[in-house]
Amino acid sequence: MKKLQGNLCYLRALEPEDLDFVFQVENDESLWEVSHTQVPFSKFVIRQYLENAHLDIYEAKQLRLVIVSNETNLAVGLIDLFDFDPKNERVGMGIVISSSENRKLGYGNEAVKLLIDYVFNYLNVYQIYVNISTDNSASIKLFSNFGFEKIGVKKSWNKVGDIRKDEALFQLIKSK
Repeated sequence: MKKLQGNLCYLRALEPEDLDFVFQVENDESLWEVSHTQVPFSKFVIRQYLENAHLDIYEAKQLRLVIVSNETNLAVGLIDLFDFDPKNERVGMGIVISSSENRKLGYGNEAVKLLIDYVFNYLNVYQIYVNISTDNSASIKLFSNFGFEKIGVKKSWNKVGDIRKDEALFQLIKSK
């Protein structure tokens, strides 16, 4: 656990007790744009997901961790690895801090730092990528601060309501 422990927060595996928190996050319509969700999730579906969350990243090709505040010991967000490709040594990353009260307090910054270290040093990944809407300045700043570079823009990639939005692809390659 030490490797996923920071000064402000720590990252831990999903537990059955996270049902209500994950249900709240997945069904928060204000977050659907970043999660590419279009319909609500039932507690039944989330319970099934939690029951399978124990699968190894090499088997599931994804990993979702809970971001927990050291001060309150409460969940403040989720951070994901997805599209894990051990052959090509790459993985996608995504993060959400669930409530606006917990944003801009450093949780996201520390969680990303902890997970980058884990990915490069324990999963032996060579590159991490993130997809970010070009109007999401907070996420662009967060990942750019860690050296993620914008390598392209997918034009009109996501439809949000009646608006089409561009999505940028950012990449961090492990330094030698």
